[in-house]
Amino acid sequence: MNEDDGSSVVGNMPINALPISKGFKDLLLNGLGYSKLYPPQQEAVEAGLLDGKSMLIATPTASGKTLIAMIATVRALEHGSKVVYMTPLRALANEKYDEFKSLESLEFNGRSINVRISTGDYDSNGEELSDADVIITTNEKMDSLFRHRASWISDVGLFVFDEVHMLADRERGATLEMMLARTSIMSNAQILALSATVSNAEEIATWLNCVLINTAWRPTRLVEGVYAHGLIHYSDGTTAKITTSVYGASIDLAIDALKDDGQALIFAESRKKAVSLAAKAAEAIRSIIDEGDRARVRPYIDELLEKDGSELAERLAEVMRNCIAFHHAGLSPTARRIVEDAFRDRALKILTATPTLAAGVNLPARRVIISSISRYDVEYGASVSITVNEYKQMCGRAGRPKYDAYGEAIIVAGSHDVDDLIDNYINGEPEPLRSTLTDERMLRMHVLASIAMSNSVSIKDLNYLFAHTLLARQYSARYITPKFESALEYLAVEGLIEESGMDGDDDSRVLRATRFGRRVAMLYIDPETAVIMRDALAKVRSVKDRDLTLALLHLITECPDFYPRLQLRSNDVDEVRMLIDEHGDEFIYDVDDEHSISRSLLALYAWIEEYSDKHLLENLGVEPGDMYRMVDSADWLLYSIHELALLLGKRNLLSTIDLLRARVEYGIKEELIELVRLEGIGRVRARALYNAGFHDLKSIVDASESRLASVRGIGYTLASRIREEASRLLDKEKGKRGEML
Repeated sequence: MNEDDGSSVVGNMPINALPISKGFKDLLLNGLGYSKLYPPQQEAVEAGLLDGKSMLIATPTASGKTLIAMIATVRALEHGSKVVYMTPLRALANEKYDEFKSLESLEFNGRSINVRISTGDYDSNGEELSDADVIITTNEKMDSLFRHRASWISDVGLFVFDEVHMLADRERGATLEMMLARTSIMSNAQILALSATVSNAEEIATWLNCVLINTAWRPTRLVEGVYAHGLIHYSDGTTAKITTSVYGASIDLAIDALKDDGQALIFAESRKKAVSLAAKAAEAIRSIIDEGDRARVRPYIDELLEKDGSELAERLAEVMRNCIAFHHAGLSPTARRIVEDAFRDRALKILTATPTLAAGVNLPARRVIISSISRYDVEYGASVSITVNEYKQMCGRAGRPKYDAYGEAIIVAGSHDVDDLIDNYINGEPEPLRSTLTDERMLRMHVLASIAMSNSVSIKDLNYLFAHTLLARQYSARYITPKFESALEYLAVEGLIEESGMDGDDDSRVLRATRFGRRVAMLYIDPETAVIMRDALAKVRSVKDRDLTLALLHLITECPDFYPRLQLRSNDVDEVRMLIDEHGDEFIYDVDDEHSISRSLLALYAWIEEYSDKHLLENLGVEPGDMYRMVDSADWLLYSIHELALLLGKRNLLSTIDLLRARVEYGIKEELIELVRLEGIGRVRARALYNAGFHDLKSIVDASESRLASVRGIGYTLASRIREEASRLLDKEKGKRGEML
């Protein structure tokens, strides 16, 4: 173990001195541009990284954790093992996939390395990954692969867990904790746990039985301070004067950081504030943006407007014309990626963002500005003070290793005392990571999964697994046992598990998942969600002459697994009352008042009725990113309902569920389903084709190219392609009918 403040760390071992293969050395030196190891990287090597020792690497952002993982990866590959690299977010998985793809230029045992990414479809046995050497995935996806007992898991010689500080996350922490516990006792594989901020690193390393590399070394020096009344008060007692303007403190600090091609990142407490600050910044620097700056950012604006036609994207493009952008979860995934690429390529000068960016992809800036120590908490529906951990995560974005000797993190004091902010945040100790398995919902999910993974499991074996969790380390049995027994009781009462040996010694109790319980675990849904679905399906006797669209949408939006569940606003009440008046008898459960319906239901219904992004934003306050997540969540829950209906013998409902799932996926009415099968034909183009008289594939095949091309949004190139594709699809269908005959 090595723990220090970074000042005593020495290193810079040449890449050529590493005991690794020549091919990997050449890749690092010539392909990836490494010449020497950073000090934390050298520490890891000297502490046994290449000997297969498990490690917790707790070092600041940009200190080289990914290269440590890459070195360990190649070592595992040389020993004939697979590697799994896990992240908490899909965006991070995509980023790591791009980095690890470089390993495909290497060869071992006469063949190239195969790097794959897998982040979706939790109801898969993972056999499609059996030929992969390196698998980049999310914690949840890997957890689902464990549940499905993927055949290749025993071949994994290295598990990399990125962003381990997410153990404390309310939603994702429990899954990460169970994955760490499971791999530490079920596998002889090397474990690498990576994190930037862990105040109780020794406790976590001891829990995982691994070597601790804990240092504050970073490639660019971090300078921290608090801004008030025109002065930055640095933590070392020095001050710096900032030119003030009518645009406010955050903008003044950002503009000051732009000298010599600098960039600034402003963290705002809410989406609305992030957009507002971006608009102010665009106005403030309009006069200093030259034609070269605009030419550099123009390709990103063009791509944005081509791929995202939402009103929010247009607002984003407007500020991007002055080399400013905003970034938050309301943007579509495409828009967020374009903003990230533009900032990395230095086409943007100032980026405003919500704190969620700090836990996501790495976007370093010369100066990070925390415009407020508050943030909006969705769960509580109010503003709360940021934690020291969150502050340290934001600080991690300060300093661009290739361009800056140091980075600055500045808190805007506002009405707060400067000295208090320095004491509480700059000199404050990050909160220790605590287990989130204390949450009963999370506990019952993972108890069921642990039972369903085997044909049967004894209480003794189950206790052994959970004894290796962080929960067991941090809380007494007196606290845990009642929660554990409560979870087992719920699962038994609701028919998800069954027990035997209950009259004998507790160790003789054997638990098995029922068919229902096993299917729920494999579907990767909360047992409570499954119970709600099962009970609702039991109430549906017939679908004849009954429209279940709203009933099913209402059902999934009321499930614990649905996200995001947007609460009604006062101006939504009239629309809800109209919906209840017109369709109240279509619901499975009574919806006798507006509190029975969420804004998410209104949004999904508007989406499948083909209302525009503009309508969703202006009338329902739903931004593209929110709609994307709702569609993703609804798709999985509708799939789960389909699977449970199949299990429970409700075959008469399957086609109805599948039809709604297709409508939700594309945001269309039923008549467009055949048209959206064509590649490149989304909801807007499909509606344009339908309104022009093209109601099915045959009508497209029979039409002339010129007539197809005249439809808005089609053109000659697309017209030619969709005619050919429609013809192929029709021939394929004819072939299937012929086989059946």
